[in-house]
Amino acid sequence: MNRILVIGDIHGGLKALIQLFERAEVSTDDQLIFLGDYVDGWSESAQVIEYLMQLNDTHSCVFIKGNHDAWCIDWLSEGIVDKVWFAHGGKSTMESYSGMHESTKQKHLDFFEKMHDYYVDEQANLFIHAGFSSMHGPEKERYSSNYSWDRTLWEMALTVDSKIEKDSLRYPKRLLLYHEIYIGHTPTLYYGFDVPMQGCNVWNIDTGAAFTGKLSCLDLQTKNFWQSDSLPSLYPNEKGRNKN
Repeated sequence: MNRILVIGDIHGGLKALIQLFERAEVSTDDQLIFLGDYVDGWSESAQVIEYLMQLNDTHSCVFIKGNHDAWCIDWLSEGIVDKVWFAHGGKSTMESYSGMHESTKQKHLDFFEKMHDYYVDEQANLFIHAGFSSMHGPEKERYSSNYSWDRTLWEMALTVDSKIEKDSLRYPKRLLLYHEIYIGHTPTLYYGFDVPMQGCNVWNIDTGAAFTGKLSCLDLQTKNFWQSDSLPSLYPNEKGRNKN
């Protein structure tokens, strides 16, 4: 296997994903780990899922489920239209499925439901959409919704004094559970950056593709990264989604 590439939140931006893969020169030798939030934002959410399903047949892929994906599952399976979801990208996702045959929607639902809440590789790296709060790791998490909603892990990683060594009693125990942790969910745009960010051993790959940012992927070994153009430039007649 050539590289392990970690991909941030896509939010319906199929054009960005295709452009990103071209720039990163993705091949079938690469393992691709997606951090969730494939839908809600730009106009091609259903098309993103279709593309990923095809990609899964030709590449080694890991798909993590995000909070927006969980909302979409509720809609596809039960017809539930959460008001917050609808206002924050759900409307565009529903429109992208307009006219799609029910059998195809069912295949998409099956694909969603096979996604991981989190994934740990053989090198003790954790891949999760948002985070976890348990000091014993996500497998001991009391509320599974934290996998796709928690922001305390990232906020903690950003605020830890870089001078504190890992063997210090002051170093956060949650961060010692894994070699590295890879997340999405919280756009780096919130901190004034449009590139992947690192806090301690936590890497945030969500570079704001849902809003005015770009879609990013990062090489786990080298930490080199590639990006698409900004999403508004790829979808000039659209607004993306509202912040939440």
